[in-house]
Amino acid sequence: MRYFEDLAVGEVDALGPHTFTETEIVAFATRYDPQPFHVDSVAARSTIFGGLIASGWHTCAVMMRLSVEAAGRAGAAITGSPGIDSCRWLKPVRPGDTLSGRSEVLETWPSRSRPFGFVRRRVEMRNQRDELVLSVVGVTMYRLREEAAG
Repeated sequence: MRYFEDLAVGEVDALGPHTFTETEIVAFATRYDPQPFHVDSVAARSTIFGGLIASGWHTCAVMMRLSVEAAGRAGAAITGSPGIDSCRWLKPVRPGDTLSGRSEVLETWPSRSRPFGFVRRRVEMRNQRDELVLSVVGVTMYRLREEAAG
């Protein structure tokens, strides 16, 4: 199990890959972000995107899934998150795009009042052309080793 004390600034974890399909893009957007450029490939052609694209929220959901899978492989003692500092959608994600990413520890600090520590990370997702499509900076809470032993 990896606890707060085991994490270091500069540490990097690999995420992915995940390939987006048209069916997946439309299904997510139909339920959560039903804008024409996410749900209708014909209507999407007349938008500034020139075709169907994934919702940014869909891209974030996939990033989250890949992050959880990476944490699970590492056996991380994660206890949740107080939120994100920034989220930027930098390029559209289209059907057939395959995203992979990296998560880098930027900062760590212990809670002054609770039995966990905070870890600020930058997560970047890139497509198969190595274009940066998503950048998120967020904070995750990790249990302390002493609490687990206590």
